[in-house]
Amino acid sequence: MNFQDLHELVRLELLRRIERGVLTGSRLAQQAGFQQAHISNFLNKKRSLSLEGLDRVLAAQDLKIEQVLPVELTAAEAAGMSAEADPVEQVPIVSPSSATDDMTIAASATIETIPISAARLYENRARPAARRTQWRRFLAIRTDAQQAAAMTPLLPVGAIAVLDRHYNSLAPYRANHASIYAVRFGQMLLLRYVDFDERHLILKPYVRDFPVQLLPLAENESPGGYIVGRVCMVLSEV
Repeated sequence: MNFQDLHELVRLELLRRIERGVLTGSRLAQQAGFQQAHISNFLNKKRSLSLEGLDRVLAAQDLKIEQVLPVELTAAEAAGMSAEADPVEQVPIVSPSSATDDMTIAASATIETIPISAARLYENRARPAARRTQWRRFLAIRTDAQQAAAMTPLLPVGAIAVLDRHYNSLAPYRANHASIYAVRFGQMLLLRYVDFDERHLILKPYVRDFPVQLLPLAENESPGGYIVGRVCMVLSEV
């Protein structure tokens, strides 16, 4: 079984849930943080999801891979799939201050680690600021109550946000899809959508009632100096 097979099994399971009336396309789009048209195209087989996107859909529906596998998949086949799995990278979960300031992550700064598929991590495109090229690329933080208040349901309290610290550009990662960035804001690290206008970074929440925040930049400063990295993955559980 390859990625395309799994992709189709997930699509069919979601269609079954919609047919049973327990899910709608718009609700799924909201849960997974996609535009409704993107989910509609996926459900109607007009567009495929990336590996990251498929993971977001699975997490949004609390759906495990084994729940969509065909019944006829034997234990031996399942074991074979596990054996062929790609290597994992132990991503350190650190404090917001370490994520912001530490070029390398010492063992003493690591709260815990989470194993993540190396292929999933390094399929992410990098656009590092010049000063960030030697920084450890992937690390994670746990979202606190303040982050969740601004970004629910995309970032619930306690979720693990994996940061790609080699993406410090405001150039869109995907067309028509806003990225969440980790941004240094005084002594805080904020997770927000970000725009740039007239020497200000505009930090936008997902929750409409939460205030937009402005971060002024001096003439010699660039957005990349404040952008710690792009949120490339969100995991609700470990």
